[in-house]
Amino acid sequence: MKTRNLGSTLQVSAVGFGCMGLSHAYGGYDHGAAIDTLHRAVDLGVTLFDTAEVYGPFENEILVGKALAPFRDKVTIATKFGFRLSADDADWGAIAGMNGRPEHAREVAEASLKRLGIEVIDLYYLHRADPNVPIEDTVGAMADLVAQGKVRALGLSEVSAETLKKAHAVHPISALQSEYSLWTRDVETNGVLETCRELGIGFVPFSPLGRGFLTGTVTSTQGLGEKDFRRTLPRFQAENAEANRQLVGVIEEIAGRKGVTAAQVALAWVLGQGDTIVPIPGARRIAHLEQNVAAADIELTAEERDLLTRTFAPDQIAGGRYPAAMDAMVQK
Repeated sequence: MKTRNLGSTLQVSAVGFGCMGLSHAYGGYDHGAAIDTLHRAVDLGVTLFDTAEVYGPFENEILVGKALAPFRDKVTIATKFGFRLSADDADWGAIAGMNGRPEHAREVAEASLKRLGIEVIDLYYLHRADPNVPIEDTVGAMADLVAQGKVRALGLSEVSAETLKKAHAVHPISALQSEYSLWTRDVETNGVLETCRELGIGFVPFSPLGRGFLTGTVTSTQGLGEKDFRRTLPRFQAENAEANRQLVGVIEEIAGRKGVTAAQVALAWVLGQGDTIVPIPGARRIAHLEQNVAAADIELTAEERDLLTRTFAPDQIAGGRYPAAMDAMVQK
């Protein structure tokens, strides 16, 4: 597995693993199969594993910690804080708001260390910026955790370029995580990617396969589980899905000519956007995991990259990325 750098602190596999979907957001899961998938990822050379307090909540961190315990010296574990949780519901209903208060950063770090069963969090993200707390205060508390040896490196998720610059001035930010794929390219125009490059910050795209849509295997909400959160996403609704499906046909055509899968083409496009970009696709099936890892060795021609970039121009995508409530948590 090729490696890439996240800031000056972390060197990780070029393709990471987004662990959320193993136990969260897409309906029920098989615990044993999830453990097997994580173990296979390690076998394949994946070293970056991404989880969060809110996934479950808590359950995903416990799963990841248990699965990766035998390989602790080989892996980089990233987790996140930043939401105010409600005890009234589970899954996405557990989010009752944002909480970036310094004391919360400390409290969640301590709890995450216990759930993961580790001595230090390799990469600690602020999951979403709290509009009621200055970013300097939040990152200051996170920096204290680094000084105490409880955290190795800091990250932010879904923040603006301006917020990223303010945070980096307080303590070096190693990674910025935001959604990025052929059909979600906001970071190309809002200054986030440019700022990451200027400041030497690694960029970690989540959902690089469009939550499965760009693979050609998920074309609507039909067949999705009752608790699958994609049922709420505008791009998966009938009025938008068919238009988006036509665009995916271009990915499939390129994949057919190259003898690879559509998922691999979509992931290769993301990887080709810069050598400090480390996507974290998720996978419940080992076969899909193996395909994702192999994408690191796929080279798209300049013509193929250009065709994909033009086909998936932002104005060609039908539907927003999130419902209004979730979209409001993302800094533009």
